[in-house]
Amino acid sequence: MKKLLCILLGSSMFFTTFLQVSASAQEPKNILSIEAYDMLNTVPDTYLIDVRTRAEYQLIGHPPMAYLFPYSLWTNKLGKKEEGWIYQYNNKNKSFVEEISKKFQKTNNLLILCRDGTRSILAARELIKNGFKNVYNVDDGFEGAPFPYFQDENRHKFYRQLAKRNKIPAYDHRRFYGWQWWGLPWTYDIDSKYIYPPDKIPIEEKKK
Repeated sequence: MKKLLCILLGSSMFFTTFLQVSASAQEPKNILSIEAYDMLNTVPDTYLIDVRTRAEYQLIGHPPMAYLFPYSLWTNKLGKKEEGWIYQYNNKNKSFVEEISKKFQKTNNLLILCRDGTRSILAARELIKNGFKNVYNVDDGFEGAPFPYFQDENRHKFYRQLAKRNKIPAYDHRRFYGWQWWGLPWTYDIDSKYIYPPDKIPIEEKKK
C-alpha cells in the first residue's frame, strides 16, 4: 500500500512539474529594445516584427529593419480613455499569424515590437500558440509607456496623479523609455521590402 502511495505521489509531482515547465515554455521571453537591437546585429535568422498599425508605422516612425505586420487595425469608432477620447484599434487582424507564417520559419528568432509592450505580448503569445519556437516580446516598445511608469498599478496611478497636480512638463508623454529613448535607429521612410505583404499587391501590379 505504501509502495503504491509513493508511486502515485511521485507521478503526481512529475505531472505537476511537467505542466509548470510546459506553461513557462509557452510564454515569450521579455527583452528590452537594446537587447533586441543587439540580437539583430549578432544572432543569425533574427527578425524584428512591428505589430503596430500602418498609421503608427508611417507617422510616428519605425526601426528601419522592422517588418510591418499589424496585430490590430484602426476602426472609425471612438472610445473613452480616462478624461479624453481615442480612436480604437481593437479590430483584430485575422490574417496576422497566416501572413507571418508565409514569410518566416517557425524556428526563426522573432522579436515582436509595438508602442509600449501591450500589443506585442499578445501577438507573441499567439505566435507561440501557433507553433513558433523562438519568440521574444520587446517589453519597452518603440515609444515606451507614458512617463512616469510603474508596474504596480496603485503606485503608477498615484505618481501620475501627483505629476498632473503639480503640472510636471510632459508627464503624460512617451519617449522616456523604449526604442527611441535608447537612441536606436528609426525612420519615417517606407521601404517596400518591409511593408505588410498584402499592401505590396498594388506595387507589384504596377511593375507588370
